[in-house]
Amino acid sequence: MFESVSDLIRDAEKIVFVTGAGISQESGIPTFRGKDGYWRKYDPMQLATIDAFYKNPKLVWEWYEDRRKNILAAHPNKGHLAISDLAKYKDVIVLTQNIDGLHQRAGSNQVLELHGSIIRIKCTVCDFKDNITDSFDGLPPKCKCGEILRPDVVWFGEALPQDIWHDAINHAKSCDVMIIVGTSLAVSPANTLPIFAKQNGAVLIEVNPERTVMSEYMDLSITETSANALPQLISLLEFRR
Repeated sequence: MFESVSDLIRDAEKIVFVTGAGISQESGIPTFRGKDGYWRKYDPMQLATIDAFYKNPKLVWEWYEDRRKNILAAHPNKGHLAISDLAKYKDVIVLTQNIDGLHQRAGSNQVLELHGSIIRIKCTVCDFKDNITDSFDGLPPKCKCGEILRPDVVWFGEALPQDIWHDAINHAKSCDVMIIVGTSLAVSPANTLPIFAKQNGAVLIEVNPERTVMSEYMDLSITETSANALPQLISLLEFRR
């Protein structure tokens, strides 16, 4: 199966990766819906909605600060690095649901963050926005304008950034191969990206240790973790060049 997949990737001109929390799990970042996921321990409606934020911004910020420390201490794993390595030979676009920035830290340059970034902070009122890796002196942190800052992430009930979503759809429609990595494909609208790709003739490849709701629609499914599977694919490509 690995050899057949590598043939497809080798012949492709444009490859799009759709990645989810599973690819970062092996970097020590818990998934949201796995047995050790964040949502198993916390009620997302108390932590990841705009209403919850305005009701208790200190509580929400305490949780996000803990997540930020965990993410900033993490390192890209072999799955992230394999995607970056593939971009040396192919036009590779990463459409990620993750907010951890590990793809960029692994060296990937063409990354669209569908759900925002936990490292990027923005004001709730003015147009301030910046990457901030330092801890805040007090929570919730305040902007220079005096209003509360928030993580620049997409919370439940909020729309995806429309410019990024529009570009993601265009990439999905124009790729030859789409590789869906470490995502349960349970979150909308990101889970529609494989449909856009398939409708336009792309080959769909899934890399996930567990079956998903869309596994039966994949052209090829690899039941491995990304850290195990992706380096093998890249090594086959390099061997055959």
